[in-house]
Amino acid sequence: MHSHVIDFQCERWLTPDGKVMTTPLPEGFDGHFGPQLRRFVLAQYHQGQTTVPRLLALLRAFGIGISKRELVRLLTAGHDGFHAEARDLLRAGLAGAAWITVDDTGARHKANNGFCTQIGNAHFTAFATTTSKSRLNFLSLLRAGHGDYVVNDAALAYMRERALAVHVIARLAEHSDHYFVDQAAWTAHLEKLGIAALKVNPDPVLIATEGALWGSVKHHGFLRESVIVSDDAGQFKVGQHGLCWVHAERLVHKLDTFTDQNRAAQSTVRAAIWQLYSELKAYRCAPTAQRKTDLKAEFDRIFTSKTGFVTLDRLLARLHANKAELLKVIERPDIPLHTNGSENDIRCHVTRRKVSGGTRSDLGRDARDTFLALAKTCAKLGISFWNYLGARLNVPGVAIPPLPDLILARTKPP
Repeated sequence: MHSHVIDFQCERWLTPDGKVMTTPLPEGFDGHFGPQLRRFVLAQYHQGQTTVPRLLALLRAFGIGISKRELVRLLTAGHDGFHAEARDLLRAGLAGAAWITVDDTGARHKANNGFCTQIGNAHFTAFATTTSKSRLNFLSLLRAGHGDYVVNDAALAYMRERALAVHVIARLAEHSDHYFVDQAAWTAHLEKLGIAALKVNPDPVLIATEGALWGSVKHHGFLRESVIVSDDAGQFKVGQHGLCWVHAERLVHKLDTFTDQNRAAQSTVRAAIWQLYSELKAYRCAPTAQRKTDLKAEFDRIFTSKTGFVTLDRLLARLHANKAELLKVIERPDIPLHTNGSENDIRCHVTRRKVSGGTRSDLGRDARDTFLALAKTCAKLGISFWNYLGARLNVPGVAIPPLPDLILARTKPP
């Protein structure tokens, strides 16, 4: 890397109506810095996980005259195309996904605590930093940038599952309006129907809004038959839901033991769980009706056993209550048994947080989420992130198809 100065002489014309027209710069050039330097800056910061001061010192060592403010602009501003592609790859991923895994982690923004949610599978990754980690927030993210609310069959079924009062569901179902363009229109509709004034449990506004968000997800063709696999955090429990076995076993592993009998019981149960886990992995490769019956029976045997270690027995009973979600793989052998993919994906976000702390502007937050997601998705698709940046910044001789198209091509049913 070295400095290379180009002096562009652009023609200018004065039109009869008094306007001045200037010849545009060559494709890929925007402002004082060319596409190669912009690519280098983005790759170093987001993929190389360097800091702004170190990157600034490196560029100046190369003989490039650039201020810190200008460097921050290169990192955060003028990336509408990248933001749009990150949004579209999430839409493509959700439209074609047989399953997704999800996770979240802390993320400081404007000196306040926030949360970064990861959504992805073997073909894509998306990140979104918000101020909440509620189910309402998660459902909003699953709309992938759409802002509407929809009352359809999926929305009404969600409301019934969440025990919303029958008369409230009837008001929503019988009204002629079922599509609402934004939150303001939806809120006005709830007030018009008298739902906002109800003071009962569960909160009818909350459940109805969650249902309308879920209806929007389905309206846009996302998560048609997809399974959401999570670590049992409550906000992720929507639609077809599966649980991570690694997180379930970790609860047993982390139990405090005080006697040899406690430790022996814990060891026996852990060994049985991992044996069942191995059998479930084998089942995924060759599912049969007989193996399905045997695995369900083995699950019951392990999680209804009485070890004499009271705390362990209570935990096993609690895990047994999650039988349908832990054994979701029996009905859907195509889904993973764990959320290791999400854990791996979100590690880059944690590293960025450790290196640079939080973000101070919405542009910085959005740029971080977008470029980390694009880098992770490129890796999953077998694409060089360096080449991807070059293609999008119009570096000559580099061409990469749109990532959403590649995702849809890989998830298209045979």
